[in-house]
Amino acid sequence: MKKIVLSLIAFTMTSVSAIAGGILTNTNQSVLFLKNPARDAAIGLDGVYSNPAGVAFMPEGFHVAFNWQYAHQTRTITSTNPVFALGKKNEGKTMKEFQGVADAPIIPSLQAAYNKGNWSVQFNFSVPGGGGSCEFADGLGSFESVVGSIASKFMALDQTAAQLNGLTTMLTPLYTMFGATAPTAISSTGVSGYDMNSYMQGRQYYFGFQLGTAYKIKENLSVYGGLRLLYGSATYRARISNIMVKTGSAYEDFESFLPKVPAQMQECMTSAQQNLNFINQVEGHPAYATLPAETQAQLTAAKMALSQGIGSLEQSKGEMAKLAKYSEGVNLLSNQSSLGIAPIIGVDWKMNDKFNFAAKYEFKTQIRMENESTVFEASEIGAVNKFRDSEKVNEDIPALLTIGARWNPIDAVNLNLGWHHYFDKNANWYNNSQDLLRGNTNEYLAGVEWDVTDKLNVSCGGQLTRYGLTDEYMNDMSFVVNSYSFGFGFSYKVKDHVTLSAAYFQTNYGNYNRENYPTAGVNDTYTRTNYVLGLGCQVDL
Repeated sequence: MKKIVLSLIAFTMTSVSAIAGGILTNTNQSVLFLKNPARDAAIGLDGVYSNPAGVAFMPEGFHVAFNWQYAHQTRTITSTNPVFALGKKNEGKTMKEFQGVADAPIIPSLQAAYNKGNWSVQFNFSVPGGGGSCEFADGLGSFESVVGSIASKFMALDQTAAQLNGLTTMLTPLYTMFGATAPTAISSTGVSGYDMNSYMQGRQYYFGFQLGTAYKIKENLSVYGGLRLLYGSATYRARISNIMVKTGSAYEDFESFLPKVPAQMQECMTSAQQNLNFINQVEGHPAYATLPAETQAQLTAAKMALSQGIGSLEQSKGEMAKLAKYSEGVNLLSNQSSLGIAPIIGVDWKMNDKFNFAAKYEFKTQIRMENESTVFEASEIGAVNKFRDSEKVNEDIPALLTIGARWNPIDAVNLNLGWHHYFDKNANWYNNSQDLLRGNTNEYLAGVEWDVTDKLNVSCGGQLTRYGLTDEYMNDMSFVVNSYSFGFGFSYKVKDHVTLSAAYFQTNYGNYNRENYPTAGVNDTYTRTNYVLGLGCQVDL
């Protein structure tokens, strides 16, 4: 039982990203992005990531920038499920909130470029995916509902026993009339609730190492070509303990309770089969014709219900056998790692001193995360195999197209626009979950920069993110929500060759309501919060 629940926990634990961007992609790789996210056509050292072709238009020499970011995010799932009312800690409520806290205290990045003549050689280190750990101190609704459903099944088994006892009572006069012995009464398990403790944590980082070269074909046109090596590292932990079932007024350990269930199921099967056989005998007896029409109709209805009930009991026996197989408790620990590489190309066109246009295309990064796990055997639940030892899991980083424009209406002011398109549907994710999306992700960005003095620059901007979400794609842990973001900050030249920057970035998320569950009364609402602080230092030599 505990392994089943832990397996369901593991299935929900996919990427953990506390940063702005697409489903698996982080785009804020510098403090300059935080203070104005519309950097797709900006000319600056952060362009090593956002507009690499434009870096060729920077002054000759060596340029290097160090960035530190701190991101804090919460993920909140408000789950509604009738079985939650059976939980000891839920006070009879069917709605429960599960909150995960994702902290990324150190998100580093480094951009460097050496410009000489028409050439620009560039390097970028960043965390373009993942970037932190997410902890659900009280677990998730997806696996508490499993425990609650099992308690509900035991209660249903007691109801079946009560119905069979009632049927036997109804048939007792006929048993006496025909000289037969009625089945003995079926005992009850007395289950009326459950209790459990649970915990889960996921940590994921994708470290990117990008090397490329830009070249000015003309004074106003440059192109870029490069490669990004991506190293992915992830750890998933889950623990569940103290699974209890309420029997009477006390709580009993599930592992010790489970062996009692087969005996009750057998009693139900014996009673149902004995009553069914008896009704068949009565229908074949000459005295059946003397019975009242109402009694004959009751026997016909009882016979049909017993036939259906025996089939359900047979199915339940198989389910209970699976629970017995997994009754011992374990903790899940899975470590994943992988390498991937992808080309990047870009172009920048300076129309004149007032306008600049740029585009960049990052090819898809094929990622196959390989497990080192405590799960060694294939599970009867297919999703669990994602965490089987030595299993390779598809976690591609989608291709990304960015297009940007910059306009200088006056010398001291820059206006920026940008568009990001993530080719999510063309990526390969575990169990082809990309096919569950309605469409690809799009982001729309705008920002303004103002050189207040020769040393001080202030800027702000915003980003609107829209995903192609569907109910089928969403689940407890691997969910994203449509959002809008804003950022602001400043840069100050403390010396001729040294510039410091500071910024704040916040994402405001909507709510996504998922209601397409097969069970009536079950639904989930997903949302997030996200806050980022950043400091940066750029040196130009």
